[in-house]
Amino acid sequence: MGRAGIQLLFAGTIFSSAFLLFLVQPLIAKQILPWFGGSAAVWSICMVFFQVVLLAGYAYSDWVARHLRMRAQAVLHVGLLLASLAFLPIVVSAHWKPVGTEDPAWRILGLLACTIGLPYFLLSTTGPLVQSWVARTPWGAQVYRYFSLSNLASLLSLLSYPVLIEPRSTLLQQAHGWSWGYGAFALLCAGTTLYMARRWPQDVRQQAAPESAAAPAEERPPRALDCFLWLALPALASWLLLAVTNHITQNVAAVPFLWVLPLSLYLLTFVLCFESDRWYRRGVFLPLGAAMLLLCAFGLQHSIGANVRIALPLYVSGLFVLCMFLHGETARLRPGPRYLTRFYLMLSLGGALGGVMVGLVAPHVLAAYYELGLGLMLTALAAAAVLRRRAWLRVGCVVLAAGCTFFLLRQIASDNLGARSLQRNFYGALQVYDMKRDPPSDSTRQLAHGSVKHGSQFTDPARRRELTTYYGQTSGIGRAIAAAPAGPRRVGLIGLGAGTLAVYGRSGDVYRFYEINPLVFALADKEFSFLRDSAARIERVSGDARLALEREPAQGFDVLAVDAFSGDSVPVHLLTVEAMDVYLRHMRPDGVIAFHVTNRFLALAPVIARVAAARGLHAVLVHDLAEQSDWLHRTDWVLVSRDPQALAREPIRAGAAPIATEPGQRPWTDDFNNLLGALK
Repeated sequence: MGRAGIQLLFAGTIFSSAFLLFLVQPLIAKQILPWFGGSAAVWSICMVFFQVVLLAGYAYSDWVARHLRMRAQAVLHVGLLLASLAFLPIVVSAHWKPVGTEDPAWRILGLLACTIGLPYFLLSTTGPLVQSWVARTPWGAQVYRYFSLSNLASLLSLLSYPVLIEPRSTLLQQAHGWSWGYGAFALLCAGTTLYMARRWPQDVRQQAAPESAAAPAEERPPRALDCFLWLALPALASWLLLAVTNHITQNVAAVPFLWVLPLSLYLLTFVLCFESDRWYRRGVFLPLGAAMLLLCAFGLQHSIGANVRIALPLYVSGLFVLCMFLHGETARLRPGPRYLTRFYLMLSLGGALGGVMVGLVAPHVLAAYYELGLGLMLTALAAAAVLRRRAWLRVGCVVLAAGCTFFLLRQIASDNLGARSLQRNFYGALQVYDMKRDPPSDSTRQLAHGSVKHGSQFTDPARRRELTTYYGQTSGIGRAIAAAPAGPRRVGLIGLGAGTLAVYGRSGDVYRFYEINPLVFALADKEFSFLRDSAARIERVSGDARLALEREPAQGFDVLAVDAFSGDSVPVHLLTVEAMDVYLRHMRPDGVIAFHVTNRFLALAPVIARVAAARGLHAVLVHDLAEQSDWLHRTDWVLVSRDPQALAREPIRAGAAPIATEPGQRPWTDDFNNLLGALK
């Protein structure tokens, strides 16, 4: 085999492993999402598993490369590759479904380990391990280009899943397709391993001049400070990635798939910085980075930080520039091939630490999204450490850190000045604040989750039972409740908010609220009076609504309101055919299910219409301009019922309109959905 063929073999092995590694994450998580309620907790637990196994894979590569001869490595690795084929296909067995009595976190970790544990582990080992083998060859000086290739594969996988794979295939088809792909990878990787063991059992690198500007530094033991920076710089890049994503998706614009943009740029900086030294230039990125640090920190305590036309390009470009600095400086510190696997282990550990700090620690110690301000300050301090040999640059970085700290303190003071309550938990940051108006009777109290408003109530006691925001009498839900049969009504509500819909409750009615975030119940009781003022009996169910409804006996609802689709993370498991089956079990024969689909970015009405048609149901759209009051918003509600006469009652008939759907549009199921296709 010629040199070009050998290099193609290495490249194909590394590319396929990285592509499959990123592809399996959304695939497996989507399989189990409906089983565990579709909450954010499911994704977070999956990410913990992926990070831990990735670290284990890098640690394995480091140990094997340093302690085993090439032939022993080949025997061990090929044996593991063969054993991993027993995990195929990666279809989660139904016996892992929860029964409601166990800790879901441990059950999710267990099913992930038993379903994809060994294949995922081996995919995570491939990049650093194969690169350690490349370092044995005469062209080992080019080894870090393969790390760039690995990140390019990850980027392509990230973009291809929502655009090409998810809209065109079911989860079962995706799982079988991935399994065939993994089988091909296992053969390719085993072939590469055996070829290396036969051709280059010893280190035969030549001492000739490197062929690429991406050649690593000379062979020397890394200093303690270098090892620390191997950890700290990637940790800060990971920190900034998650912090910027939180800020733009929660505080700037609740746009589905917006998180793909920062993650793509983050991976792109890896590709550029490790492909060649020509992409990262200190003379360019140091002044740009300084400007971006101050602008991004300033925006956190100023209105420009929430203005989508300014904030989105500012923070996305800021993330790119700062990650170019952090990853570029990491690439400058890369060691010789002898310490390659240790370098990758520290880099991976740093990325995991950054993710843990923002994803797991910050929600428990910070009252709001302050991790971005902290990350900017720490990045400036890290720059001081990197540029420590030049006094004026070191001092300038410390001044930048002080400026970022000043703006962070201003942000905290501003948030607390206008807020009655500022609290955060696993599900996000919630803020309650009063809007003072003239006359005072028009003043309101608001509940917000980032840029999304979840309820409003007049502070004037005489007006506190007045309907506001999305729930006026001419809205879809208002019409559905008014059209319900006379007598005591039983109403289910998925999504509490401030509890505004409790205003419709009459004596003898039962209003049953389902809410996944326990903090929302606490704020609705403490800061708002809709629940305690209601004449209806209020029932509360904590946890994911679909899981709760699956376990409960039939409730016999006259109306069920599903109000959970206004944010950037749409709970798809509440919009599928299987979810509709769950709802129908709890409805009276002439009951109405009302879906709140007001959304600037997603057209969900056709999605629900297709799901309804798949079950022989009837659906109409109620578009309300809310012209009768300044305190009501324009809304879209889709009303669904078994009985067409239920949707022909007044006042539903007066506001109802048919729903147009695209020809060939498939109904969403737990096995298939296409959120990208629902974008307006």
